Amino acid sequence: MALLEAMPQTGYNVGAIMEGSGMARYVNMVVEPPGPKAREVMKQDSRYVATTTKTSPVVADHASGGVVTDVDGNDMLDFASGIAVLNVGHSHPKVVRAVKEQAERMFHFAGTDFYYSAQVDLARRLSASVPGEEERKVFLSNSGTESIEAAMKLARWNSGRGRFMAFLGAFHGRTLGALSLTASKPAQQERFFPVVPGAVHVPYAYCYRCAYGMEPSSCGAHCARVIEEAYFETNVPPEEVAALFIEPVQGEGGYIVPPPQFVKEVASICRRRGILLVDDEVQAGMGRTGRLWAIEHYGVVPDILCSSKALGSGVPIGATVFPARLDMAQGAHSNTFGGNLLGCAAALATLDVIEEEDLLVRATSLGDHLHRRLLELQERHELIGDVRGLGLMQAVEMVKDRGTKVHAAAERDRVIEHAYRRGLILLPAGRSAIRFAPPLTVDEDFLDEGIEILDLALREAVRG
Repeated sequence: MALLEAMPQTGYNVGAIMEGSGMARYVNMVVEPPGPKAREVMKQDSRYVATTTKTSPVVADHASGGVVTDVDGNDMLDFASGIAVLNVGHSHPKVVRAVKEQAERMFHFAGTDFYYSAQVDLARRLSASVPGEEERKVFLSNSGTESIEAAMKLARWNSGRGRFMAFLGAFHGRTLGALSLTASKPAQQERFFPVVPGAVHVPYAYCYRCAYGMEPSSCGAHCARVIEEAYFETNVPPEEVAALFIEPVQGEGGYIVPPPQFVKEVASICRRRGILLVDDEVQAGMGRTGRLWAIEHYGVVPDILCSSKALGSGVPIGATVFPARLDMAQGAHSNTFGGNLLGCAAALATLDVIEEEDLLVRATSLGDHLHRRLLELQERHELIGDVRGLGLMQAVEMVKDRGTKVHAAAERDRVIEHAYRRGLILLPAGRSAIRFAPPLTVDEDFLDEGIEILDLALREAVRG
């Protein structure tokens, strides 16, 4: 009930909601959201569904492409994509057809104990897609968290080492293993101590808020070198570190894009110390940044790559890709539903769509357009302190004052609420950022309509 009770009765009417938004092509608001049907669903959800992460009162009924229609009939722009899951859009016909055809043949046959070609086909394609020349294998699971857990096991099994390193602001999952690597919000670990011991967190290359007060043009990737010069010199024996986990663009931490030299130096340190580099592509992968894998922007070859989210276009599936030489003994790790038939069918169709519709090119060009439009908003709104992103993984960071860079979390939340009331679905990230992750299949008009709504929402948030 908390989210429902927190929604103010604003007295908006539909005309007021759409006033000043121009000729809307995609948005069609027929009732002030959340409408009566939405409120009833939210009330029942609060009564029966256990969850801790509701952030927006969108009650979806159906969706197509980049437009979500709620239960009260409002058509809304989706700039969240189910948290970067729907890279090929909602209900892409090719994905729907692949899942339907597979379901008519067979739902499930436990690919961990038996065999089917869809799992082999997907593993082969994923192996070939990852940077590097080594022969690779794939462990298929059901989620990003599980793909990280498999990477942790692979690292310990092969290295004989017990410690891990990750970055402040990182999000790698919520199971106790992956949670030990997660450091984006205290609430995520609250009351769950002890998690898996031996995880150490170091500052990420958050250039807008450099932990060392340096400038990107002259820092020389200091934040990467500090891993050796500080941590390995004081309290972390490098010969005990099995793996270092990195997001090539931090997701939950605020869509933070590090300088290329940072990622390269981190990889170099791992190579010198015999530490496996694990690339978490769960949110940044599958074409979102304009490359299939975001790590490709930095010219770095990871030892292990983890994927999920957009891999199945909404059908749960995860993948951990690694050199064949790192494979564990039979029975060391397994599951029931990993690489299930429906997930494999959806993933194979998703890869086809990315290739056939040139979505990597689209993500780059549309991302450039969105970035330019966000920079224009920054010129008009003092609330926007930073604009950053790669491809269609963009963000603005809200600050009370550009000089002090004090986080403007409350103002950020008001912007998201006002945008929602006008038909734009957004999600927060980090302490005061808004993330923008629309499907890669939308057009510039779609993005421009969202920017118009965001412009109005920023003005309304300032007025309080």
